[in-house]
Amino acid sequence: MQQASLLTDSLHTRHTDSTGTANIVFRSADGGQTWQDISNGLPEHVKDGYDLNRNVVYADDNGLYLTDGNWIYHSSKNSAAPFWTKDIFPDKHSSIAPGKMGIFAYSYYSPILQKLNGTNAWLPIFTDLQEKKVRTVTETAGGTLFVGTDEGLFRSANNGKTWENVHAWGLLGKVAESDGVMVATSNRGIIRSTDKGENWELVISEGGVGIDVESIKGGFAAINYSAAARTRRVRTSYDGGKTWQPIDAGLQPQTIIDAPSQFINARYPAQGNDSVWHQKETTPVEQEYKTSIIQVGEDFFCGHTNGIYRTSDKGKTWKLVLPAVKGKMFILSVSGNVIYAVQTENHC
Repeated sequence: MQQASLLTDSLHTRHTDSTGTANIVFRSADGGQTWQDISNGLPEHVKDGYDLNRNVVYADDNGLYLTDGNWIYHSSKNSAAPFWTKDIFPDKHSSIAPGKMGIFAYSYYSPILQKLNGTNAWLPIFTDLQEKKVRTVTETAGGTLFVGTDEGLFRSANNGKTWENVHAWGLLGKVAESDGVMVATSNRGIIRSTDKGENWELVISEGGVGIDVESIKGGFAAINYSAAARTRRVRTSYDGGKTWQPIDAGLQPQTIIDAPSQFINARYPAQGNDSVWHQKETTPVEQEYKTSIIQVGEDFFCGHTNGIYRTSDKGKTWKLVLPAVKGKMFILSVSGNVIYAVQTENHC
């Protein structure tokens, strides 16, 4: 068994200072009316280091967690001023996910680890899945575990003692759940389960991947890539994910310069492209990305290459409430009424 990765500098407190970093992480507690830059205390180099393809950030009742190299940084939800703590992170475990018993750490080529609440050590878990090339780790509110890999989606209802492959066709990304229904992103679109993840059906399939899913009041919101429309579509569902209605009419459309393409295997779309059609490297491509969708109160917020948009009329009109730096885009997380926005490089 792999040795535990001991914490040599556990929860070392970092205070903000006048020479700290800026324009990396923003926080709003008033429905997007105002935004506080809470980046001070993070190392300078993280501003160009975040990759949307890695699960490096999440928010919960305790605040925001994000990773950078060998550290996990945490900003408390109730902190009045920018204030970060840091926790040493296992080497080569680039992604994190929340768990009932503690934070999960994982990466494509390394075993899954977990740091149990109240302890200072990362321990290997789910050793039966060590060779599966892990993409995502998810634990539902009811304690069911899912691990998305290149070999399919694995599910455990007994704390990881045994696993079953419940969705062999395609990779699983983000999962959202509401009233006994689960929806998830996959490399075929948006999938849905009504039996705690034992069986899945494709509910949005338009020739591209699923980008984001989120639980909202009375249902779900999702972003997927539509090959026919050549853009990312934003939709909501209020019947348990059976049917979906677009809410992106007021958002600026994605712009793609037409160019020759070459087909690749739909099971493994080319990295850096939403569609199963791969743009040739010599083709100039200009794109606008919708990255994430959340709801706070009655308003929806969408992360975008232009910045953060808000709609108060379910998508008829959208207003830019926080512009992005040129060449950057925002990834959104929410906990209660607190919105977190992480500014990262502009890519799919």
